[in-house]
Amino acid sequence: MSSNVKKTSIRPSLSLRSPISSALKDTAVLDTANRTNNLSLTSLGWGHFFQQQLILEEFTQLTPFRVTEVHRNRIVLQTVMEAPDGEMQLQEQNLSTLFWKDRPTQERPTVGDWLLLDADQQPIRLLNRFSLIQRLAAGIETNQQLIAANIDTLLIVTSCNQDFNLSRIERYLSLAAESRIQPVVVLTKSDLCESPERYIDQIRSLDNLLPVESVNATDPNSVKQLQPWCKSGQTLVLTGSSGVGKSTLVNSLSGQHEQDTQDIRENDAKGRHTTTGRSLHLISGGGLLLDTPGMRELKLFDSEFGIRKTFSEIETLAEQCRFADCLHLDEPDCAVTTAINDGRLEARRLESYHKLMSEQERSQQSVAAKREKDRALGRFYKSAKSSIKQHKGR
Repeated sequence: MSSNVKKTSIRPSLSLRSPISSALKDTAVLDTANRTNNLSLTSLGWGHFFQQQLILEEFTQLTPFRVTEVHRNRIVLQTVMEAPDGEMQLQEQNLSTLFWKDRPTQERPTVGDWLLLDADQQPIRLLNRFSLIQRLAAGIETNQQLIAANIDTLLIVTSCNQDFNLSRIERYLSLAAESRIQPVVVLTKSDLCESPERYIDQIRSLDNLLPVESVNATDPNSVKQLQPWCKSGQTLVLTGSSGVGKSTLVNSLSGQHEQDTQDIRENDAKGRHTTTGRSLHLISGGGLLLDTPGMRELKLFDSEFGIRKTFSEIETLAEQCRFADCLHLDEPDCAVTTAINDGRLEARRLESYHKLMSEQERSQQSVAAKREKDRALGRFYKSAKSSIKQHKGR
């Protein structure tokens, strides 16, 4: 499944008629209640970016499916097809992950990806992505982990209680900037807080142009504030630590009980994992929503650009330092530390910047070391195989 594609202009129609009517009997028709009104591929996020990647043969013979769930041994995909009665309906398909077991991580499908399937429901090609959220996998391994692809908006969910943490928000903002995704900070549990404005002011201090919405996740009317980012065909991802109300938001935005919820612990306001896997949900009124498990460890992967963009004021000040390689610690004539002493820059902000940049450097070194180790192991196997062949030839 090559990812290199010849881009060709094709028919602009997005009303897809599947060339494989026999496949309808092998796929389940989803019960989507009233959400099937005006259903089309655009409802699942299909657009010109993907359509222009298809050549004519693919357009007429293959069917695009969007990945909505990824599990250890299978992925779940959905598309829109015309049923025998003429109604446009969601169709679901399951595929084994064995198709991609020998592929590099970047070439494996993740939630939000688009796959082309043939008449036998076999994957032919993974379409190019316009955005990709990834991280360094949790634990001691230095493996890249894909979180989601083709995302328009990142909803950074935090709550007005002890969970609130500006450094964590900066980490998510760096992730969004690196992925070229619009971030929106969503403050939940504002109804349980005497002064949510003080939390909003702290977030706005990071970037006064950053969208911030304070909502009661259990109240659908309050959640309507998020509608500008929930238009038809737009894909949002919810991220944040456990217990901040992500699953409750999914239920309110979708208009249905899509996700189970749990109370947080009273002593430290920390949550319990409710969502155990990433999955896409259609939102009533338009849009798609991806809920992710609470990530206790969000190790940034290859995110130097995103960090520098998130801390742009530090980058601007650094240009005024005497030394080009200034570390902004105790060097003379450091414009960054001068700004801290003058009260123009928070010391916490610089500490957060240093932490993320140091983490980025360590992860890059670890990944580079792992790649070299893998290459050395490959050379060893190749040499061993060659020796065995020579020995057998004697």
